[in-house]
Amino acid sequence: MQQYLTRKPFDLYALHLFHLVAKHRSFTRAAREAGLSQSALTRQMQSLEERLGLTLINRTTRSVEITEAGLFLAAEATRLIGGVASALDGLQTEFGSARPEVRVSVSRTLAMAHMPGLFHANHQRHPEVVCRVSYNTSTSILTALEAGEIDIGVMCPPSPLPDSVKITHRFKDTFELIAPAALAAKAPLKRTAPFKLWLAAHPWLHIDPGTNTGKNLRRWLKRQQLDLPPAMELDSFDLIINLVASGFGLAFVPRRALALYRRKESIATLLFPERFERDVVAVTRQHRKQPQHVQRFVENILF
Repeated sequence: MQQYLTRKPFDLYALHLFHLVAKHRSFTRAAREAGLSQSALTRQMQSLEERLGLTLINRTTRSVEITEAGLFLAAEATRLIGGVASALDGLQTEFGSARPEVRVSVSRTLAMAHMPGLFHANHQRHPEVVCRVSYNTSTSILTALEAGEIDIGVMCPPSPLPDSVKITHRFKDTFELIAPAALAAKAPLKRTAPFKLWLAAHPWLHIDPGTNTGKNLRRWLKRQQLDLPPAMELDSFDLIINLVASGFGLAFVPRRALALYRRKESIATLLFPERFERDVVAVTRQHRKQPQHVQRFVENILF
């Protein structure tokens, strides 16, 4: 191993840059995140390939393709960079003077009403801990978790989850059918067939179909034999609720998301024969010891 490293010096910084290219599949976005020019990033990748004697990236004018060797290195890079980041974070926490922090990334399909269960108990018990919170897609959350860029992810999980992460908390998130109050008063609720026809005759606000929640909800609607083309597709249930209240259409939303909505007189819930439910999970990295303040945060999650 030592002889190999002597002949082929391997640079963690170059590995980090390659990780960014593989993550974004774009030299432009990777360079922007790294704070480099595209030409500087290109030179770094060319140098890395020369040192390894392997082609890692096939770049055309329109796309960046990662080779089979590149995919192998990308997976290892994620693991190695995550390990280094975790070690440095632990070093700072144990021996540095900075306040301990927990980095939490939350799926965009979670609503504001989901947040107190995540943060309230830990804030009350350990106010000295800083929480750095970001909103992301589930895919980005899992990538960031494996790379050691965050400590905890909260999402509607894909199936299957990667072996590199573990679930610490899980709860069932039940959905409600909501409509503008004036429109809901005209719904033929007592008979199923006319009710479904009535639903199909009105505009719908759907959560983004590219999200795990959006995919699962569409499969459920298909099983209910409901064809409800979207008038709008959004990535926020809080925004969907506000638009329903303003008369833009109907939607299925998490029951919990309605808890913080104040103008409850402007929307109505309609009883649907079956309820849609999704899993919401908190995940951390598998087989990696967390700093004590992160462990305490996980223990204080109240789902």
